[in-house]
Amino acid sequence: VLNSLNDTGAGFGHDTNKVTIFEKSGQEFEFERKPKQQVAKDIVDRIVNMMHA
Repeated sequence: VLNSLNDTGAGFGHDTNKVTIFEKSGQEFEFERKPKQQVAKDIVDRIVNMMHA
């Protein structure tokens, strides 16, 4: 998981984040800037999808 620190309003000291998930297969999933709680849900959802693939 790449946590973008270059986007305004994302990262440390903010309530939002913008992340990209890199899978072992080489697939990338880029998510828009959103509240950190929603980012955590997106990460868990992606992991669950990978486990059931």
